[in-house]
Amino acid sequence: MKQLIKNGTIVTAEKTFRADLLIVDGIIAKIGSGLTGGATVTEIDASGRYVLPGGVDVHTHLNLALGERRVSDGFYQGMRAAAFGGTTTIVDHPEAGPADCSLFHQPDYYRELLAHEAVIDYGIHGVFQRVDSEVLRDIPALIHSGVSSAKVYLTYDGMLNDVEIAQVLQAMGAAQGLTAFHAEDDAVIRALREQFGREGKRSAVYHALSRPDTTEADAIARILELAWAGGNIPVYIVHLSTAKGLAVIEQAKARGQRVFAETCPQYLLLDQSCYQQAEPEGLKYVMAPPLRSSADQQALWRGLSNGSIDVLATDHCSFSFADKVKYGQADFRQCPGGCPGVETRLPLSYSAGVGQGRFSINRFVDLVATTPAKLMGLYPRKGALQPGADADIVVWNPELEKTLAVTTLHQQCDYTPFAGMQVKGWPELTMLRGRIIVKDGDFFGEKGFGEFLERTPFAGSC
Repeated sequence: MKQLIKNGTIVTAEKTFRADLLIVDGIIAKIGSGLTGGATVTEIDASGRYVLPGGVDVHTHLNLALGERRVSDGFYQGMRAAAFGGTTTIVDHPEAGPADCSLFHQPDYYRELLAHEAVIDYGIHGVFQRVDSEVLRDIPALIHSGVSSAKVYLTYDGMLNDVEIAQVLQAMGAAQGLTAFHAEDDAVIRALREQFGREGKRSAVYHALSRPDTTEADAIARILELAWAGGNIPVYIVHLSTAKGLAVIEQAKARGQRVFAETCPQYLLLDQSCYQQAEPEGLKYVMAPPLRSSADQQALWRGLSNGSIDVLATDHCSFSFADKVKYGQADFRQCPGGCPGVETRLPLSYSAGVGQGRFSINRFVDLVATTPAKLMGLYPRKGALQPGADADIVVWNPELEKTLAVTTLHQQCDYTPFAGMQVKGWPELTMLRGRIIVKDGDFFGEKGFGEFLERTPFAGSC
């Protein structure tokens, strides 16, 4: 099967240029001017449009279950929403598995579920919930199986202590894995949550106050000290939210440390004033880390622009507003945390980033597709527009304007934290391996078409 995208403006992380793009059997075959594909080619006219690589979101929780609490989407609905927003690949974070389960348990379990549900391509992160000789022994085999990254929590049940983190880092570094970290100081957070509970301070604003910016910065500093002392082992900091945390990362990068960071649209576009909304509205914004100040927002935008932040992901975790109220209205500590965002990531970051002159369209592509693909062992199959890459392509209308509303999005969740925001720039067509899965607001994807991606070991840089 041949397809020819004509008259568009190709955008990569490095350059922008007018060209045609020829696809043969789901793979990009040629990029150039005046291409033809013969009598059997199907032509797509991209006049006045950008042609972008499909988005790569390396931080999602599309099927997360914590006891009786479960996110709204599930894999099918979450991936469908992602496709409408121009994302063609995710790397999903599983929750911790049963006590004492193997390092393979959750990735294997998720692969079984996704085999029948996936409508876009996917990878799966590992998760460390304990450290012992079995877990450490299994790390090379996990990476060899195509799961080249795994996550450590510094808070919540299943968190690791410094000795365990050092052991994980050594084993992951030796096996060419990339260790991802949820960086918050558990001791301080626990103490503040207990204090606020005793004092009857249980509304949503106290969620934010129980997780001050120092808890993130101090946790990042601990991680980076351990990684540096272990021989400059690469680490990946998820959902960076603070100027203080960014400063720690920038200092480490300046000395040559291999640290990579992501942030998310909620930390760029929403701030802690959201918690002051009349109850129970503030519960919509209970997430960890919490929303921060406008000064933190400005620092994060600067980090995206100057390269000290490497990735724009979502941390999509779509517990419904109904469940947030059900569990958390009387006490923020019982509120399930997280927010939806997998569909709105590209439009929001393009509109507020490129549209408002904060960074170039090439930097946009780098943040939402190319660098996440490189860091997570997917490049150049994903995140690239070049011969030999998968034809994961978004035809982007830079003039299309929309006002975000839960009624017009395709997520299963009953709210969007970005309701009422106006964006300019939206995908008109999303293609996965040469197959159109979204076009002009209609969905053509099929369950099971999405493929598991065996990710390569970490290459050492992006």
